[in-house]
Amino acid sequence: MGPLQGFKIIEVAGIGPTQFCGMLLADMGASVIRITRPGGNDTGVGLSGKFNLMNRSRPSIPLDLKTASGVGTLLKLCDTADALFEGFRPGVMERLGLGPDECRQRNRRLVYGRMTGWGQDGPLADTAGHDANYAALTGALAAIGEKDAGPTIPLNLVADFGGGGAYLAMGILAALLEASRSGEGQVIDAAMVDGAASLMTLFYGLHAAGIWRDERGSNFLDGAAPFYRAYRTTSSW
Repeated sequence: MGPLQGFKIIEVAGIGPTQFCGMLLADMGASVIRITRPGGNDTGVGLSGKFNLMNRSRPSIPLDLKTASGVGTLLKLCDTADALFEGFRPGVMERLGLGPDECRQRNRRLVYGRMTGWGQDGPLADTAGHDANYAALTGALAAIGEKDAGPTIPLNLVADFGGGGAYLAMGILAALLEASRSGEGQVIDAAMVDGAASLMTLFYGLHAAGIWRDERGSNFLDGAAPFYRAYRTTSSW
């Protein structure tokens, strides 16, 4: 049950942001099928299926997308799907014959979601990166940490899951709404660096207004204020 009940979505399995996006869509009731590599471990962190919580609520189908039969099967799934999303490097799906043009030629209502670090094109498009790289470029990494100390790595929540997976899910949902009205799907190009920058919107404004300092631990939301910081406590239990 859920607001997305009845929607069919194809997840070309990856790790991190696309995995999180698939979890969110399935949690909202969509029927999500994960396309995995035959015999591969797609968790990226060595988790067994029992503990890989982000793969919950959706079955997986192993397909070798480097074979004609694997490509053909995925294209056939696109015929009746509402959305497909992937997180490969730019150009990989096109080289496989599974790019937006090929998939949407079979189904004009199909929403095609894409997840990269730097976007599909531009000077950094082909550059390797991780959550900390994307967060660093937006200023988010520099803003998090103790005063007079180096930046703190905020797990991989800022770019991977927040700026990446959550924004991809939101874009897919918006495109599904549009497709329900117009009958035409769209391509959603989500980049983790763009999402992380969007999450920083408030702080860019505060800085421009002169009420946010470029010094960690010196502002009212980064630990300087006594009412907004962590304290060590003792338990009476």
